[in-house]
Amino acid sequence: MTTAITPDLSGSYTIDPAHSTIGFVARHAMVTKVRGSFKDVSGTVTVDAQDPAKSSAQVTIQVASIDTRNPDRDGHLRTNDFLDAATYPTITFASTAAELRGENSVTLTGDLTIKGVTKSIAIDFDYQGAATDPFGNHRLGFEGTHTISRADYGITWNAPLETGGVLVGDKIVLEFDLSLVKSA
Repeated sequence: MTTAITPDLSGSYTIDPAHSTIGFVARHAMVTKVRGSFKDVSGTVTVDAQDPAKSSAQVTIQVASIDTRNPDRDGHLRTNDFLDAATYPTITFASTAAELRGENSVTLTGDLTIKGVTKSIAIDFDYQGAATDPFGNHRLGFEGTHTISRADYGITWNAPLETGGVLVGDKIVLEFDLSLVKSA
């Protein structure tokens, strides 16, 4: 297993959706957190270890694939109150810059589009290593998080609580656990 981003890791990769998770965490009822993820994600990543600024990523998430382990909540999240899957079927991220931070971390800056609103964000990723799986696939692993305000994307639905506060927090932590497979 390779433990540093080295020149031999350069190349084009695809996100392996069966071994990757793009998830989120939201505060619920002011006292707990709800976790969810998207089952249908795809994307490509170009790694240029010699010139990290040339690295890039394009990710597409199918909104209808949202899964919080509660079908009623998932159905509500797909409505216009939240993500409006019928009108905006995808969430996308397109990188605009990459910066290596040490030998094991990279910051990807890019445009995140949710519900038709695009904002520039910077996601810090930690490199988890490289390996060749039993089927001969060359893999890279990256993990990262980033916090967004759902209000920034026009997602403002809420319900007041009798004890004060609201049902759904504004801050959403995005979680990325990515397995990338090198293209042939």
